Amino acid sequence: MSSSVAAPLDVKLMNMTATVLFLGLLAIGAVATVRWVVRMPAFDIKGIVVTGDVSHNNALTLRANVTQRLAGSFFSIDLARVRAAFEAVPWVRHAVVRRDFPSRLMVTLQEHQAVAYWGSESEPRLINSFGEVFEANVDEVEQDTLPRLNGPEGQAADVLAMYHVLAPLFAQLELPVEALDLSSGGSWRVELESGANIEMGRGSVAEITARVRRFLKTLTQVTSRYGRRANAVESADLRHENGYAIRLAGVSTTVATVAVPKK
Repeated sequence: MSSSVAAPLDVKLMNMTATVLFLGLLAIGAVATVRWVVRMPAFDIKGIVVTGDVSHNNALTLRANVTQRLAGSFFSIDLARVRAAFEAVPWVRHAVVRRDFPSRLMVTLQEHQAVAYWGSESEPRLINSFGEVFEANVDEVEQDTLPRLNGPEGQAADVLAMYHVLAPLFAQLELPVEALDLSSGGSWRVELESGANIEMGRGSVAEITARVRRFLKTLTQVTSRYGRRANAVESADLRHENGYAIRLAGVSTTVATVAVPKK
């Protein structure tokens, strides 16, 4: 009959220590190998391919603004930092960056689409189609004419939304809206391409729209009484409860107050 003899405790400890040391050496070796591979010249970033919206930026512009801010190899480069570098370039709204093995980056850009000027005429900024204000060279705007919008900081999207509601209403009478202003007190004012100023007062989109519709519905009737067309309006005040005050070019009566009957 045979019997097994347990190994002494010190032998077990020696075996465990040897195993731990062996695994530790393997781990150190693996880390060193990875670091060596990562630093190999073959994985240096050798090219950046840019696609998407690039109408306002060429290769030279992007290289000048981005290249100096890039650091790292294919494996170690910080993609978030690369994205931020591209999004800091004028006209770039959003960038998507991904690695392309073994040594390239693929970048897809989305540019701002300017739909209006924002702020004062002396220092205008731009608003994109998302209602976001951005800084760029206004001389690079492709459209011949853009409306001028103005209002408190942080409310560009609200002003743009109101413009999209009001501009088609005035366009029905061939009265293009050139500017829309929201005062710090919440009062709305439109400037037409003809130079006319239309005071619309405070209120919700529905309330302002109702005043404008009431004004435009009777405008041609009022101007025809004086042998004028709708574009003869110099100014109008729609803040009256049951009507509006209007000033017409070439009419001796300085101000005409028009009462609109309630339905």
